This record gives sequence, C-alpha cells and structure tokens, in this order.
Amino acid sequence: MDRISDRLLNWASILDEKTMEQAKVTATMPFIYPHLALMPDAHLGKGATVGSVIPTLGALIPAAVGVDIGCGMMAVRTPYSVADLPQDKGRLRVSIERSIPLSAGAYNRKVTRDHTQDRIDELLSLAEGYGFDPGSYAKNWPLQLGTLGSGNHFIEVSADEQDRVWLFLHSGSRGVGNKIAQHHIKVAQRLAKQWWISLPDNDLAYLVEGTPEFTTYVRQLRWAQRFAFLNRAEMMDRVVREFAYWVSGGAAETFERQQEVNCHHNYTESERHFGKQVWLSRKGAIDASEGTWGLIPGSMGTASYVVVGKGNPVALNSSPHGAGRVHSRSSARRTFTQEDLRAAMGDIEYRDTAAFVDEIPAAYKDIDQVMADAADLVQIRHTLRQLVNVKGD
Repeated sequence: MDRISDRLLNWASILDEKTMEQAKVTATMPFIYPHLALMPDAHLGKGATVGSVIPTLGALIPAAVGVDIGCGMMAVRTPYSVADLPQDKGRLRVSIERSIPLSAGAYNRKVTRDHTQDRIDELLSLAEGYGFDPGSYAKNWPLQLGTLGSGNHFIEVSADEQDRVWLFLHSGSRGVGNKIAQHHIKVAQRLAKQWWISLPDNDLAYLVEGTPEFTTYVRQLRWAQRFAFLNRAEMMDRVVREFAYWVSGGAAETFERQQEVNCHHNYTESERHFGKQVWLSRKGAIDASEGTWGLIPGSMGTASYVVVGKGNPVALNSSPHGAGRVHSRSSARRTFTQEDLRAAMGDIEYRDTAAFVDEIPAAYKDIDQVMADAADLVQIRHTLRQLVNVKGD
C-alpha cells in the first residue's frame, strides 16, 4: 500500500497518471472521511475512478457509485467435476444464449417463469414502499429481469483447482438502473449549478444528506441494487437449468448447489469506519470484511477467484472487483485482432466474433498482479479456469 496523501491510499502497482490524477481530485472533496482507497484494479472512470472506495459524510456523489448500479458477480458450485461433463460444450453455450437475452437492449419478450414473476412482485412491493414507479424510468423494466447486457458482462462455466465445476456470471441493474443513475447525476449537477457550488469535475456533483433529493436517490439506489441482485439470481436459475439438462442428458432440471455467492461491486451502503457512520461507495470494489465471501473475475479467457475478506480496516474492508482495463475499448480494437482473441481463448468454448476483441485479456491488467497487490485484502479460496464463455455483443 502506498500513501499518496493523508486522503488517498493506493493498492495498485499498475496505475497510469490520468487515473492517479482523477483519484487525487476526488479525494479533495471536503466530505471524504477518512480517505479514499484505490484498489489494485483501479482505472479511469466517469467522475470517479473505477476501482475506488469512497467514504463520505453527509453527502453522496451519484457518479461515484456509477451508472450500472448494483453491478456484481454471482457464482454457484455444482456437484459435478470436469470428468462428468459431456464433450459438446458448444451445445451448452447455445442453450444458455437461447435462455438468457444477451446484449444491450435485449430483453425477455414476456414473463413465463414463476420464479421470474416472484422476483418482479418483490421489486414492485419494494418500489411501492419507496414511493416511486420504476416504470417512469423504463416501462419494460420487468422484462429486463434475467438479462445479461454487454461489455464485460458474462456467463461462464469454470473449474476450480480440484476440477469441481462452477457457474459464474457478471451483470447489474440493466437499463432501468442506468436511467435511475443518469437521472440523479443530472439532479446533483443541476443543484450544484443552482447553488453556485464550484466543482473540480462536473461529475463530482453531490447530493446533501437531509434533502429530499438525497432521500429519493438513496431509496431508488437501494431498489436498483436489489434489482441487480435479483437479476443475477434469475439468470443463475436459468443457467442451472440449462447446465443440469446438458450434464444429465435431459434427465434433470436442477441440482443441489454446493456453495453460492452473490455480491455487488458498484454500490453504496451505510457503514461504520474509523469511528464514524459513513456512506461507503464502492465503485468497482467488493466488500472484503473479515470472513465475507467474494468474487473477483479476471478478463475473458483468464482466471477468476473465489475469495474471503481479511477485513483490512485501512482499505475500508474492501478489495478489487476484477482485472481493470489498461486499454479503452477503442484502443483495444485498434491494437488487437480477432486472431489475437482466438489465440488468447485457446480451447475455451465461446462465440467466435470480432465483437469481443475489446474484451481480449491483453486489454486488461494482469489478474495475477492484481491479486498479488490484494494479498492483504483477501484470501484466495478457489482459482477458476474457464471452460465455457457466454457474452453479449
């Protein structure tokens, strides 16, 4: 860990100058307490750095939570080993792609599953309690539940160091969460302009605790975080069903889950740190409180990790959420080719398309180095290697 200043601590050994400068600016905000913590996967973000942990007193910065509210990971350990799996991994990939809408703007056509409707009902009840209508942001939000999205979101079948098979996925609150976030970022910016608040970056506009705008944001933020959590659970139910059919030759619809982890890495919670109750925004970071299970994915084609938090108080009980980009998407497309991606993926089953070139492992930090930097934050319990990869364009 490097102490950049009294208000900025850094765990990243790979850190470019622009990212460092962005973090320094965020750390100057007057309500940061006690300091901002940069995680090993830190990289440039909108307003605030991705891979940063931002504790605030009496205020929240909507852009510091991010636009994919509640984005995170879910993993399930199956009772199967690699030796139990059929050879035709392509058939499983295609069946998952048919069961779960992929890509931005892809939604379910209708609600057909009871467990999907149960989750929608829970979200309707929660929204009613919070006094708002999610349909005002996205009329089709119920059809977004159980959908993946694009970019670095994925579904994977992986194996651990004992050849036990895991199901692994990454997604968030989809279009409805994005629109909620964008709305409140604009509200914060409007208020800053209205009250002549000078900001080092317009995306650091904040909402003040005790105001109606703050209360509304927190309620809708919590709803979107719950949507993201249930979205992952909904997708996992569908992945479990397709995997069970595949591995059993059509004789089973489910199996006993040996272990299950579902965690956010773009979210805010009220937590106590250094003697005060703060709003802790993890923008690309997971809860690594002592004994808390977490998930840290590598990039497409590399290792992922199942971890347990060490509860490092200086790091605000947090750890990295993934590898962290070193190339922007446009830079990756200029630098790498579809052939490069094929070579990187090796024998992993995936949809071979140039659309995924910007997700090539070389566009990200070395996940092994990220995990080495996180040695005092988490303990690695399982290291996963990918067998099947599913992504949206």
